[in-house]
Amino acid sequence: MAINTETMTTRPPLPPFTRESAVQKVRLAEDGWNTRDPGKVALAYAIDSRWRNRSEFINGRSEIIAFLSRKWARELEYRLIKEMWAFTENRIAVRFAYEWHDDSGHWYRSYGNENWEFNNDGLMHSRFASINDFPISESDRKYHWALGRRPEGHSGLSDLGL
Repeated sequence: MAINTETMTTRPPLPPFTRESAVQKVRLAEDGWNTRDPGKVALAYAIDSRWRNRSEFINGRSEIIAFLSRKWARELEYRLIKEMWAFTENRIAVRFAYEWHDDSGHWYRSYGNENWEFNNDGLMHSRFASINDFPISESDRKYHWALGRRPEGHSGLSDLGL
């Protein structure tokens, strides 16, 4: 009988979280999402992960990959900043904002909150996201780094007044 080694993967930092490890976990999630690589991002989630993203309900890695593929095909030049809001032993609350444009060149800043729950392997088992899109002009953009990871010296949400 073949063993699915994906279920044995760990994703440090592991619960129980400290303030430092929760902040690290949030930055690692931000970095992953900024790759815009659905397959890579999905590896941070448990095989049986459950999501609510806006009004969409997503179950398992294959649905996560399909969802993220659709998302990043629509949300062009996506750049994200996440900030840890609160944490407990195996849960983290996050606020975030990301900027993107549609295929017509209209820019948006999307604001939201996420509640995360992790299993003992550090994989996210549950993710509940509430998100609102706000149209902005290109001149109102605040995220100007090259696509990919936010540079270390770039301001976070609080510093940007978001």
